[in-house]
Parts: sequence; structure tokens; C-alpha cells
Amino acid sequence: MYETFYGLKEKPFALTPDPQFLYPSPQHVMALTLLEYGLEQHSGFILITGEVGSGKTTLIRQLLGRIADDVTVGLISNTHRAFGPLMQWVLLAFGLDYKAKEDAALFQTFTDFLIEEYRRRRRVLLIVDEAQNLGTETLEELRVLSNINADKDFVLQTILVGQPELRATLRAPAMRQLAQRISVDYHLKTLARCETYAYVRHRLEVAGGSPDIIAREAIEFVHGGTGGVPRLINSLCDSALVYGFAEQRRTIDAELMAQVIRDRAAGGVLPLVAPETALASELR
Repeated sequence: MYETFYGLKEKPFALTPDPQFLYPSPQHVMALTLLEYGLEQHSGFILITGEVGSGKTTLIRQLLGRIADDVTVGLISNTHRAFGPLMQWVLLAFGLDYKAKEDAALFQTFTDFLIEEYRRRRRVLLIVDEAQNLGTETLEELRVLSNINADKDFVLQTILVGQPELRATLRAPAMRQLAQRISVDYHLKTLARCETYAYVRHRLEVAGGSPDIIAREAIEFVHGGTGGVPRLINSLCDSALVYGFAEQRRTIDAELMAQVIRDRAAGGVLPLVAPETALASELR
């Protein structure tokens, strides 16, 4: 709707994870470096956590674009409390037949798959997104599954991606065996004020537009209302561009952004961190 008006090639603040828009903040660079290091070092388990909307999935998409050709990747992304048997989901992630098979047959199918990949000098990587939804029993199944690895040759590597609750689960005494196998882990924090400013400008530039479309003062309001959560930043900035287009404003100033925040806060759906903080300076 507003792309042509602002000289953009595409929407800069879409909510879907897109690796080309990944803002290289120091912590995101560190997380990506640790992920790549863990894969190169054949780590059995790698852990990445962060708050909702902190960019975890976008980070994983960026990693997938860099993975070597000798790695076979399986992704489980739709975890939930009624997850069901783990092995069925693991086989499905790698495109293996899982239907009408008992647990022992499922395990044997996966073992045969790993052996064949090892024979072909290929490694297998299982990525479990939203892993905080997995119960302790399912997480323990993942640990047992890693026992297939023989001696120093790690045929199967697992990346666990989830919200902070996943760390709390892994700290439980019953999870100590799995926790001890996590050799690389990192927690993504929310963006600082200066990072929020750089993040917004970065996405505008990647989308082909001027980084000054949204004024610095407007971004100050955005950071105050979102607490630096990237997904919330995207939502507010996208709404602001719609408002700006409707009013034919070439620049999103603080006044317009304040109106966006007031309207979104009044709607009560967008979980803004502190809309009153974002608007406090407006009252001074």
C-alpha cells in the first residue's frame, strides 16, 4: 500500500522472519557466530533462547543459508503441549516414513537413516523451534536420541530454540544429563535504545528506502513502548507507515508515532511493554 509513496521496494517491517532483514546487532552477530562454531565443532546440543519476538527464528533462517552442503537439516517448528510421540515428528522433519509404525520401528528407521548419512560422510542437524513447549519427557527423549552418536563422531546434532522458560526447564534436576550435553548456548536480549534506532534505519535501507523516513524522536517513542522487542518494533513502525501514507506525510515524526502508540494501546491487542513510558516525553 505505502511502498511506492515512500520509495520502498518492499515492506520493511513485515512480521514474517526474513534473513535479509536481520539487523547485525552485537548480540545477534555473537549468537550466529556461536551457532556456526557449534556446528563446526560437532556439538551435540546447541541452545538459543530469547523473549517472544526477539529474532530467534530469523537468526535460524540466516544460519540455514550458511550451512555447508554436507549437512542434512530437519526442522520441527510446530511444537505444542499435545505434541505426541517425538519420533514421528523427527522422521517427518527429515521426510522419512513414519506412518503405521510402532516406537521400535520408528527408532530403527531413524537409526538406519543416520547410518546411511554417516556412510555418505554427511552430518544430520535437527532444529527444534519453540522448544519451550516440550515437556521434560520429550526433552529427555531428545537426549536419548543423541546416544546414537558413536564415540567422537557426532552424526546427529540438535539445536534447541525457545523462550526463556526453556532455560528454566533445563535447570530442573531431572534435566541435568541433557543440560550437561549443551556445549554452546546463548540468550538473545531485547534491543537497547541505540540499537532500536539502528534497527529501524537498517530495515528501511534494506527495503530500498531512506533511513530518515522515520525520525529519531519517533523511534524514541517506539523504543519506550516496545522495550526493544523487534517484533513489536516492526508492528508499530508498519502501522506508522500506514498512518503516514493515509495523511500523505513523507516523514513519520514523533507526533504521528505517538498517535499510533495511543491507538494501538487503546486497542489492547498489541502487547506493548510500556506505552505510557513511550508517551511520557510528549507531556513534558
